[in-house]
Amino acid sequence: MQANSRQMATKRRKIRSVAFQNVSPLLDPTNLAILRQLAAEPRIPTRELARRVGMSAPAITERVLRLRDAGVIRREWLDIDQQALGLAVTAYVRVRPLPGALPKIIELAQSTPEVIECHRVTGEDCFVMKVLAAHIHELEALLDEFLLYGTTTSSIVVSSPVPPRTPPMPPGKP
Repeated sequence: MQANSRQMATKRRKIRSVAFQNVSPLLDPTNLAILRQLAAEPRIPTRELARRVGMSAPAITERVLRLRDAGVIRREWLDIDQQALGLAVTAYVRVRPLPGALPKIIELAQSTPEVIECHRVTGEDCFVMKVLAAHIHELEALLDEFLLYGTTTSSIVVSSPVPPRTPPMPPGKP
């Protein structure tokens, strides 16, 4: 059984390396090292980042600006505790639109602040959304709004053993 687990782990590692075939040419080993440092510590001072990567602060600043301009670094993220805001309920909601209702669901999702993520997906449903609510009855009211344009299936989050994290990066300079 252990040998089988090791074979599966080795197979997963091989699959992961294949996933990095279409990496942006901007991601040279130095820029990958910069991204790794920023992912680990987003508020790292430029001078410290430069020291860790082995470059001057102006050179680091220029590289980070190029990564931002190219869309590799899309934004800096503020992680706010939703519980502190009184939003105790997190749910994933799948939506299957009625015929012709796809644009209405997109518009409703974009205009509903409780929808913090919305993804167009393949399969029986067209959308998967992550929503927040203070109470179950507020989640119910939110679902009722989407039911005007399709059917919903919801799953309430009870725990998150893997919090949001940075995507895996191609191998490169540590």
